[in-house]
Amino acid sequence: PYLGQLVVIHPKAQVLQDWRSDVTQIATLFVVTLGVLVLLGTAFHWQASRAAEADQTLAVATERMDKALDRGHCGLWDWDIARGRIFWSKSMYDILGLQTKGEFLSYGEVAERLHPDDEPIDQLVDVMLQGGRPAIDQEFRMKHCDGHWVWLRARAELSEAPGQDSPNLVGIAIDITEQKRLDKLNQEAELRLKDAIENVSEAFVLWDSDNRLVMCNSKYQQLHNLPASVCRPGSSYEDVTRVAREPVIRQRSAASSDTTLPASIPEGSDGNTFEVQLEDERWLQINERRTKDGGFVSVGTDISNLKLHEEKLLESERELMNTVRDLQKSRMELEQQSQRLADLAEKYSREKTRAEAANRSKSEFLANMSHELRTPLNAIIGFSEVIEQQLFGKVDIPKYLDYAHDIHSSGQYLLDVINDILDMSKIEAGRITLEVEKCSVPAVIEEALRIVSGRAQDGGVTLRKDLPDSLHAMADVRSLKQVLINVIANGVKFTPDSGSLTISARRVKKMAEIVIADTGIGISPDQISKLGRPFEQVENQLTKTRSGSGLGLAISNSLIRLNDGSLHIASEKGKGTTVTITLPIAQKGKQPKRIVESDAVIEPISTGTQG
Repeated sequence: PYLGQLVVIHPKAQVLQDWRSDVTQIATLFVVTLGVLVLLGTAFHWQASRAAEADQTLAVATERMDKALDRGHCGLWDWDIARGRIFWSKSMYDILGLQTKGEFLSYGEVAERLHPDDEPIDQLVDVMLQGGRPAIDQEFRMKHCDGHWVWLRARAELSEAPGQDSPNLVGIAIDITEQKRLDKLNQEAELRLKDAIENVSEAFVLWDSDNRLVMCNSKYQQLHNLPASVCRPGSSYEDVTRVAREPVIRQRSAASSDTTLPASIPEGSDGNTFEVQLEDERWLQINERRTKDGGFVSVGTDISNLKLHEEKLLESERELMNTVRDLQKSRMELEQQSQRLADLAEKYSREKTRAEAANRSKSEFLANMSHELRTPLNAIIGFSEVIEQQLFGKVDIPKYLDYAHDIHSSGQYLLDVINDILDMSKIEAGRITLEVEKCSVPAVIEEALRIVSGRAQDGGVTLRKDLPDSLHAMADVRSLKQVLINVIANGVKFTPDSGSLTISARRVKKMAEIVIADTGIGISPDQISKLGRPFEQVENQLTKTRSGSGLGLAISNSLIRLNDGSLHIASEKGKGTTVTITLPIAQKGKQPKRIVESDAVIEPISTGTQG
């Protein structure tokens, strides 16, 4: 059932007052809430701005650090040992040519790039964790992405962060590949330098600005009798001089110091040079020079040969001065003698003219006399030959035949002598003329052998020949045949019965060579020098029974020389004699004749010992 409504009626003022109170409370709450919200928004915005600014600062710092590490060829390591993960900076990836792989690497990824011959890093870390080492400074190699090895020098130490149970290994790795390459080059250069210094002939030593030994060679070590223990680089000058033995010095130059050790360079001076003579008479030149870094180098050069030459030069100079004084002293004498020599020269010229005139007169006289003698000799030889041959009747008395034979032989011998004298006089007077032309050497030899073969047969001498089929020389045929007959006849004359004579011919370079070798009595060394002198004969047993004018060889030698050839005689007593004749070889084809006139010169014959 409907019960009705209860209406409460309040005064209007009371109601408005209550409303205003409620509105005020709500507005106040709203304003306060809004203010709180504004404050919260403002704080959030400020915090966000600070975070963005911090991120930007961190990015810039990271970029700068990476750039600095990259410029220094360095890489940053942070190894979380407990978790087995390693942080690398971007520059570390760049050193190995790798692309960045996330934030961390595993130890396995790093270990597979380590060189197998280097000490493992994990073993070093174990030593550090056990308290054996507070930090590491280690060189090792890692493989580049291109396959070559990169040398790194790692410097790291253990770092414990708050809230961590185990420490991290934090450090830096420096790329020292270029340094290693330069070190290797420096080592090779140093070895080459040491080898070069060791192989020089001088004693060499180099000291640094602190008077410590840099290097020396074995020559320096031997000079001062230094043990190897003090010759190591870094030894002090005092240590070296304390054990060094000074060589005994016999003589010093004016600028010499009291020692051969390089400690005598005056302050402010660039160097010093002096000479010393050692006990073994060797001379050393010591050259000491300051280096740019304040050290000094000393080189000891053996100048013994130079000193010897210098002494010889001084001696020569003294001799020269003495000679000059002697020359000046004898100058007056020479001037006096010059006048006497001029007088003698004038006298000699007059005597020479008279001698030449007398020689010409003698040659003309001999030529005329030979011509006058040949006319009666021809009659004597002819009539004695008629009697010997009994052409006009038989001679009953044998003694007359013997006399006729002796007259014929003596006349023939005298005719030969006259012919030789006539030839010699023509040569001396310059009145002989030769026609030099191309001729066959074997043919001329055959003609000469045919003429002499009768004498050889009578004397029991065997003639042998060894001639080529063709050999041509430039010579006068008549004179060449005369020479061959003369030489062969001499060989037959002085070869005993059952002996032999061999004549051969051959070409030797641009000369035709004719060799006549006999097995005769030979000639002793003291007699062979007489050969070729006009009217001289070698004395032996056969010359006493075999006559001769002594002109044959002289004429033969002159004729061969006029043919532009040479004649050489080699002999040994009791074994035989060998005569060698050389003539210019004739070229192929026709050669023109050449007229040669005697120059009136009688040359000695070339002689030697047969062997």
